Amino acid sequence: MSIIIMILLLSLLILVHEAGHFFAARAFGIKVDKFGFGLPVGPTLYKTKVGDVEVLVHAFLLGGYVSFPDDEKDCELPKDSPERFANKPAWQRAIVVSAGVIANVICAIALVMLVAIVSHKLPSGNYEIYAGEISAPKEASIRKSGLREGDRILKANGCDINNVYSLVTIVKNSAKNNGIVSEKTVNANYSKLKDLNPGLSKDEIIPEGIAIRLPQDLEKDIVTMDKYALKGAKYYKNEGITLDERLKELEKSIDGKRVYTSDGKFSMYDVAKVLSNGVHPINLTVLRDGKTIELNPIYPDEKGIIGIGLGAKQTMIKTNTPAAVVKESCSYLWNNTYMMMYSLGQLFTGNIPLKDMHGVVAITKIGGDMIEKSGKASGVLLAALISMNLAILNILPIPALDGGHLMFLIIEKIMGKPLNEKVIEVISTVFFSLLIILMIFVVFNDITLLIRK
Repeated sequence: MSIIIMILLLSLLILVHEAGHFFAARAFGIKVDKFGFGLPVGPTLYKTKVGDVEVLVHAFLLGGYVSFPDDEKDCELPKDSPERFANKPAWQRAIVVSAGVIANVICAIALVMLVAIVSHKLPSGNYEIYAGEISAPKEASIRKSGLREGDRILKANGCDINNVYSLVTIVKNSAKNNGIVSEKTVNANYSKLKDLNPGLSKDEIIPEGIAIRLPQDLEKDIVTMDKYALKGAKYYKNEGITLDERLKELEKSIDGKRVYTSDGKFSMYDVAKVLSNGVHPINLTVLRDGKTIELNPIYPDEKGIIGIGLGAKQTMIKTNTPAAVVKESCSYLWNNTYMMMYSLGQLFTGNIPLKDMHGVVAITKIGGDMIEKSGKASGVLLAALISMNLAILNILPIPALDGGHLMFLIIEKIMGKPLNEKVIEVISTVFFSLLIILMIFVVFNDITLLIRK
């Protein structure tokens, strides 16, 4: 039932988008031939006539369209008819093209405000993270850290912990001997190594047989994340120095020693890199009985595990007054839209891989699960964010999308004359085909995710 509700919500968003185009066109006296739900690919499930508009439902329910007489080669309307889209002023055509995006934005605002009014609260976007049962062995560092079950985890290595993802990511990237160290830590340990061995240079190969004294009070590499990675808007990528197989062999030679006898293959800086690749402490700040407590360092093992369960409680913001409804609804949408746009930028720059792009199948499953677990309000809020996401994607200046049509109109206005229709048609067809391929790829990702999970 929850999945059906999610499908209905997604269908509503598509209808809202196309209705925006439809009513804007009608407002300017533009004739509409067809109102299509779904993409015109494959069989048509349903067809009817409402007034002079043909309404169609297609099997490929991943989009929609509004068709004007201009789109048909055998159109009966005269070339100079005022009912033709092409014969309207550029500003009217721009409004019609943008109306779907505007409708999605209005829909998103309305859905969030509906939840705020009915529920008297909205998610803050943050979670309170609590320490669960400690399952680590008796000798594990977490048992000596002072952490207790029920402690609220506020910070890890100085980073605010407002969701499970951020803490897990910091811990995973702090695995013992993970082969990645920061340049700052390497330089600090090189200075200590240099103090003990002043006669040797940084980058020259140490002659074979020379005994190198190794510092024991080494600087430890601490993993931190920026605010975007903490919120999951981008992948955390350790930008440190990576130890290659050659340096890993050196690591085996000096592990646990106070003095290393050179084999004539490595420099002092190589030794400093290896010395820096050890344990990566997790310094937790917790809240217990109203008091903020700094715990002793916790050291994850080679797999990035510290041996503790986690609990999460979503924090909510009250919306008991009309002013609070408007303010918090706008704040909720703004924060989430900002993160969506940032994530989109990360996708275009390659920081988020294409394999992690997901679409309607995954969204329907995730939304259904949210409704089942957290109630219908969660599904409605997700629908609001999807509506805003549709607006953002559709306004991108990509031919075959609303933003592409808007781009052509702007070029037309700058040039002072309409663009060649055949050129526009070819460009739009190519990009439409690419979008279909992308949709198939995304659906494949969705199915793979569902099978894997």
